[in-house]
Amino acid sequence: MPVRIRLQRHGKKGKPFYWIVAADSRAKRDGKFLEKLGIYNPNTDPATVELDVDRSVQWMQNGAEPTNTARHLLSSKGAMLKLHLVKGVAKGALTEEQVEERFQAWLSEKEKSNQSKIDEINKASDEQRAKALEAEKEVSEKRAAEIAAANAPEPVDEEAAEEEAAVETSSEEASAEEAPAAEEAPAEEASEEEPKDAPAE
Repeated sequence: MPVRIRLQRHGKKGKPFYWIVAADSRAKRDGKFLEKLGIYNPNTDPATVELDVDRSVQWMQNGAEPTNTARHLLSSKGAMLKLHLVKGVAKGALTEEQVEERFQAWLSEKEKSNQSKIDEINKASDEQRAKALEAEKEVSEKRAAEIAAANAPEPVDEEAAEEEAAVETSSEEASAEEAPAAEEAPAEEASEEEPKDAPAE
């Protein structure tokens, strides 16, 4: 029975995650499998890969062939390296202690590189968040300044106010002078008309 190490799709539409399984190559992609070896979640940054390295190596020693994607994931977790080292043990070139030592050294180095990538991603996200916060602060300050300018009282021009007051007082004086003149005019007209109406003697 040909066995393949491959991915089995799970999750919802648009956000899939995968199981890494050893399955019969004739089985459906999401059908029966022989053993679940790990998970792969591409939705996180960086992608999450969990793998049982020893069981994966054992399956490959027994003839299981990984697909291209599964091979890449196995390589990222060190399973392909451990398979190579185990073959060295079978040939007598290495001891199990040397294999374990080399594998642990590779794991520590890989963990350091992964941590540096995570730090870079976190730093970039922090910088982007700080820029967005600064831009939002500028917009809010500009809006507050516009509101304060709209609510502020208009400055009073003292010279213009004095001119308006002078114009008002002069108009009042002119109207006061015209009023007595208008009262005297009818009296004079009446005195002039009286002799005309008087009866002749």
